[in-house]
Amino acid sequence: MSTLFPASPHPLRDQLPGVYAQDTFAGVFADGLDTMQGPVLTTLDCLDAYFRPGLAPTDFLDWIGAWVGAELQDLMSESARREAVAMAVVMHRRRGTAQGLAAAVRLAFGVTPDITESGGAAWSARPRGRFPGNPLPSLRVVVRVPDPAAFDARRLESLVAAARPAHMPFTVEVLSERSDNR
Repeated sequence: MSTLFPASPHPLRDQLPGVYAQDTFAGVFADGLDTMQGPVLTTLDCLDAYFRPGLAPTDFLDWIGAWVGAELQDLMSESARREAVAMAVVMHRRRGTAQGLAAAVRLAFGVTPDITESGGAAWSARPRGRFPGNPLPSLRVVVRVPDPAAFDARRLESLVAAARPAHMPFTVEVLSERSDNR
């Protein structure tokens, strides 16, 4: 049997009827079929692992990432791509929220941003209460990194533009970690 392919977990030679068990041709033929079907059976036995982002082969990971709509184009490391596929459903549910935007920036850059938005939510027991927040919509995303010159601010801007609420104008700032401008 070839060592390139895994052996069949259920060899056909062992399952031949007694009349064929002693036949050399039948044994070699069964071994040939095992060589062909061994990888298929092994894949089918491990099929559930192909659909788990933490266990899937790298090339299959990109494919299931496309199925769930994970944004993988800017993620270089395999671990970041696996996390993006695993969190795709959660990210879609949080899309357009400050929490979702912070998670997207953290996933793409490994940095937690400071997000300031103009909106708010409140309730009042009396009608005609004051609305919370600022009447003019705005979103400000501040990222603090050790070296702002080495940080890809354009990539951050495109990420924020894609993950923000569609109607919300935004600004992006990249500051040094040592900066006291809060």
